[in-house]
Amino acid sequence: MPMTATQQVLARAAQRESVAVGDIVVCDVDRAVLLDMQFNSTAVPWRQPNHVEHPQRLAVVLDHGAPAPSLRDAAGHRLAREFCAAFDVPHLFDIGRHGICHEVIAENGLARPGELLLCSDSHTCAAGAFNTAARGVGGIEMLQVTCTGKTWFVVAPSIEVELTGKLLPYCEGKDLFLALARARGSAENMNLEFTGEGIGSLSLHDRRTIATQCAEVHAEFVLFPADEVVLAYLADRGVHDVQPVESESGAEYAARWTLDLERVEPQVAVPGKIVGNVTDAATLAGTRLDQCFIGSCANGQLEDFALAARVLADRHVASGTRLIVTPASQGVYLEAVRAGYVSAIVEAGGIVTSSTCGACFGYHMGVVGDGEVCLTASTRNFQGRMGAASADVYLASTRTVAASAIAGTIVDPREVADAA
Repeated sequence: MPMTATQQVLARAAQRESVAVGDIVVCDVDRAVLLDMQFNSTAVPWRQPNHVEHPQRLAVVLDHGAPAPSLRDAAGHRLAREFCAAFDVPHLFDIGRHGICHEVIAENGLARPGELLLCSDSHTCAAGAFNTAARGVGGIEMLQVTCTGKTWFVVAPSIEVELTGKLLPYCEGKDLFLALARARGSAENMNLEFTGEGIGSLSLHDRRTIATQCAEVHAEFVLFPADEVVLAYLADRGVHDVQPVESESGAEYAARWTLDLERVEPQVAVPGKIVGNVTDAATLAGTRLDQCFIGSCANGQLEDFALAARVLADRHVASGTRLIVTPASQGVYLEAVRAGYVSAIVEAGGIVTSSTCGACFGYHMGVVGDGEVCLTASTRNFQGRMGAASADVYLASTRTVAASAIAGTIVDPREVADAA
């Protein structure tokens, strides 16, 4: 029977000629990514293994609490370094080379077409932009993968998401995702496979944002095709020998969704959740903001700095509103400095932090206080996500957040010159 792209990855990883929906498959993992939280978790205390099956397939990234904001984080970082030294793990992204794991993995060409990648972070589906079948798993399962090189899955059904048209100039991948979530809702226990001529009009930046955000509609695996944009990006990083996958003719999908990119407008997810909770940015105009945040694995890329700097140039963040911008990696930070984006943000009254997951999950570098209102270009907006449970967190694109920081209230970015 013809297979979808996701099924092809799982079949290869399981060393089977084919797989079908409902099959249980035991897979060899091509890339396993361990995070600092793996080494300092109180829920799953770290135990130094006696054996690591494929140390060359491992990457260890210090990202959630980096640099260490607490003694527990500092101790976890030390354990991570000791683990890498003990087992000759070649990819340790320590302080100075650190960043949010999904950005670091992408920058170093470690997410590759047709491969299976696992990490304990829930937004691991970000690597789907590179035609990589990637997903988050629990800490205990990551330890199992570390020791054995294997894990198992139940093959889930897939939804084909066909993109047509081209995004309008004032919209981004975040708006596309929010519009999709608004129109189609949850993809729980499903894989999402993006197709259609509209993909060719999307930058890799937008594809990565979309793939990352698909965790918020509860997708299992997320796959974009490995077109010339993806292959050129990898070639620039010395990665040439890849095996892209695409759906075979006649492959069965559980459903087919279609989205016309030219009909997408600036979107905002209202506090609490994303599915069933998205509206046009214009309908929320005037909502007071204490904090605006740009960053995370979804929107901490260099392109987000460029967008923010363009909107903020020769303007100033509104009095009473804080703007915090966090690069997704030290590489992004350095390039943003060289391009003048950091100075533009700081001159406008914003602050640029170390590269970390920190503010996105309410840990450090921008925790939101009781009763405050935040508009964020990060990944999630549930109550308590970025700090106090009584805070309200709205989710939007980088353009919308930057424009709103100037106004001190939520605005449609088209209301601010240079945001469109």
